[in-house]
Amino acid sequence: MKPHGTQLSLFETRSLSDPFAVRVSPRARRLTARVHVGGRVEIVVPVGVNAHAVRDFVQRFTPWIDRKVAAMRCFVAPAEPVPPSIAFAFTGEQLAVEWRRGPSRRLERHADRLVLQAPDDSAARMLLQSWLKAAAEERLAPRLLELADELKYSVARVRIRCQRTRWGSCSTRGTVSLNCSLVFLRPEVVRYLFIHELAHTKHMNHSASFWRLVEKIEPDYRRLDRELLAGWRTVPAWVFKN
Repeated sequence: MKPHGTQLSLFETRSLSDPFAVRVSPRARRLTARVHVGGRVEIVVPVGVNAHAVRDFVQRFTPWIDRKVAAMRCFVAPAEPVPPSIAFAFTGEQLAVEWRRGPSRRLERHADRLVLQAPDDSAARMLLQSWLKAAAEERLAPRLLELADELKYSVARVRIRCQRTRWGSCSTRGTVSLNCSLVFLRPEVVRYLFIHELAHTKHMNHSASFWRLVEKIEPDYRRLDRELLAGWRTVPAWVFKN
């Protein structure tokens, strides 16, 4: 999801080791800390909340934020211009990648390999990122809808996004958004994420009722949730590289 609202500033604080960005969002209902891949910290603030309240919030959640920053920094590896291969744990697919430098831009799939032509590193990555989004939609959307049908849950629409901080979300209108990077995770973990978002069609929160519903469908959700949280480790650096 692209950020909404107004980017205010970077705050220096004694509690965190690095400055953090503050973004005021008219859609936010409460103060939220987001730690992006690479360790960048963003505090999302509802309209009308003052700087003192933001600092108090950060102070209280500093231990959690610092742990998440350390983890997200560890997930980032040096990006290759173009990877030699791509593996989807979700489907078990393994594709070799062949990059040919040239003035035009195109990508073709031939059996178990991708052949792309692009003039430079950036253009090649953009081709791969565009292909990844389409490939993720082909693999993820049908499986989510199958599970929704099996559980008799209603989904109005499935959207595929390439996000840095969220694996999925569900809107009040029944639109489920999925991160294209889910294809790099094991099918059991992806299924748990599907269940998590489908449960939001009944409970638009993380209340006790929500978690009871999740547990009813997937009793092992706690272990899978931990694996999902660590799942950024499996996402190749080229997915986020501009």
